[in-house]
Amino acid sequence: MTATPELGTPRLASPDLLRSVFRRHAAGVAVITARGDAGPVGFTATSLTSVSAEPPLLSFGIGTGASSWPAVSESEHVGVHILGEHQQDLAATFARSGADRFGAATVWGEGPEGVPVLDDVLAWLVCRVVTRVPAGDHRIVLAEVVLGDPTGPGRPLLYHQGRFHGLSD
Repeated sequence: MTATPELGTPRLASPDLLRSVFRRHAAGVAVITARGDAGPVGFTATSLTSVSAEPPLLSFGIGTGASSWPAVSESEHVGVHILGEHQQDLAATFARSGADRFGAATVWGEGPEGVPVLDDVLAWLVCRVVTRVPAGDHRIVLAEVVLGDPTGPGRPLLYHQGRFHGLSD
């Protein structure tokens, strides 16, 4: 007989259940940027996924109520930045509603295709948006990698249980 782990009380599907389960899923932390009509926009994302190597495609999710959505919904190109464990403050700034994300504390420059590119990240990509797929109150953005730099030093930043963490051995 196989031992079955003790299961808790199952709950019906709800936004709270989904959030509770995914708080237990550790994820890498990225910042997505785009050029908006009023200047650069960006947000912290943990939904970044590699989709295909040939052609090089990735995806990420963004809420349609997010302040960055209007710019991302119109942009032909986006920036994808993989954050290092030394960038918890930057991740928090880009995650906080109403924050001055591109203020003096954020070091960045205009990259290829006019995409805002953050300094001192582990890696960055500039991607051409292929499509935006409706998914409930979000859109899944599928983008093709145009160019990037994978050579930043350091270790990745992770998100788990509602907090940012460094990778421990």
